[in-house]
Amino acid sequence: MKNIKAQGFVLIDVDVVALNNAGKNTQSNNDNAIATKSIRKNGRSYVYVSGQAWRYWWREALQKNAGWNLSPITRDGKIAFTNADPLKFPDDDIFGYMRAAKDTLLDENGEPVKDARGNTKMTNVTVTRVSPLKNSAIISAASVRPEQNWSSMSRQQGDAVPYEKQEYCAIMKGMFSLDLSMVGTFSNYDRTGYKNLSIVLQEEAIKDGAEEIDDPFVLDEKGNPKKLIRLAKGTREQRAKDTIQALKTISGGAMQTNNMGDVTPKFIILASTNTGNHPFSHVVGGNKERNDEEVIFNFDGLVEVLKDYKYTFDGSVFIGRRSGFMDEISTQLESLKTMSDIPVVKVLSVNEAIDQYCEQMKSQIE
Repeated sequence: MKNIKAQGFVLIDVDVVALNNAGKNTQSNNDNAIATKSIRKNGRSYVYVSGQAWRYWWREALQKNAGWNLSPITRDGKIAFTNADPLKFPDDDIFGYMRAAKDTLLDENGEPVKDARGNTKMTNVTVTRVSPLKNSAIISAASVRPEQNWSSMSRQQGDAVPYEKQEYCAIMKGMFSLDLSMVGTFSNYDRTGYKNLSIVLQEEAIKDGAEEIDDPFVLDEKGNPKKLIRLAKGTREQRAKDTIQALKTISGGAMQTNNMGDVTPKFIILASTNTGNHPFSHVVGGNKERNDEEVIFNFDGLVEVLKDYKYTFDGSVFIGRRSGFMDEISTQLESLKTMSDIPVVKVLSVNEAIDQYCEQMKSQIE
């Protein structure tokens, strides 16, 4: 079983938005004041969208545009969980889950086991799955100072009702990694994150055509490989493809009624690697000569990681850029095609890069 990851880096370009709010703005004297999410680094402020919010947008895109039937959510007191059935619900497979539960302990005849007092014994059937899809927050590539927008509700009789919100323009970066070896592939080890299936689901998977394969990284007490349950190749390919393709149509963000923003990538890098290391985190940054408030593309840094990690790339590296966005780097990107000491690089439009990478990815899924 190959250890292979689909690695992605994206840039989005938004104007006058408030994509992810942080509740009441405690710095304002107005009771109706909302702050946007921001964080500080090296004394400068950066706006961001939480990784959880990005995942929410991603799930929504898969449901609405790829036809995914999302796993239903159950709330029990102060906890909530999905159905934890990755056979039926592809989002449970891709996004992971945790469901704590107990079930009746049965004997070899299928009868409930009783204790000395006659009470039915229970067994722990908690299942968890580490998400094959991992993602960062989406954070501004340069420092940003959100503006206070003072508004009012004044259509009613009497005094206007004032309110404030923070808005900003920014180029924002995010990265993700999809573990292709674990899509549609499930372990059943007694270890948090690795006991993916109940006995019932494991039996159901085998009955429906899933196969048992050796886990090359985990051995039992006798030194033999433990077993993984793997769904049909076509199912795994489709789930991985849908996940990447969803980036074409992903949408979301707070304040969309008055501050609608396009959160699809305007620049994307897609590559497959045989390690979990994500190499593209620093290909853009702030211009230090302008107080870190202007985004610059670190072309030398991109070439450096392509050279340094050349041995970890599997197949071509796909770079997509939307016309009109960072046109000044067009010639530099084209020059990557002729460099001999880096992996093969294909420079395309964003959607073409996604499509062609997905075709390569299908050939890399065992």
